[in-house]
Amino acid sequence: MGLRIKKGDTAVVITGKNKGAKGRVLTVMPEDQRVIVEGVNMIKKHQKPNKKFQQGGIIEKEGPLHISNTMLVCPKCNKPTRIGVAVLAGGKKQRSCKKCKEVIE
Repeated sequence: MGLRIKKGDTAVVITGKNKGAKGRVLTVMPEDQRVIVEGVNMIKKHQKPNKKFQQGGIIEKEGPLHISNTMLVCPKCNKPTRIGVAVLAGGKKQRSCKKCKEVIE
């Protein structure tokens, strides 16, 4: 099953403790059906000092969300929308906004 949200898209959280939060999609995990959205679902991790984190301590980072809890924000009409997929001649797929019918790059 292909996921309709891709890395770099803007997404809004539609349910849960971060409802209404908007951010850029950093990572998509299709095998787990999860996404990581920038600035949303912040978790704290106890990190030992190493070469990457010289100081160590408690760091905050984004945690994954289930993809069904997010919705794509259309770049044209700037509203959360469902995504339609049209198959063009030659088998190429194209995403489109269900509200304004514009093609999403």
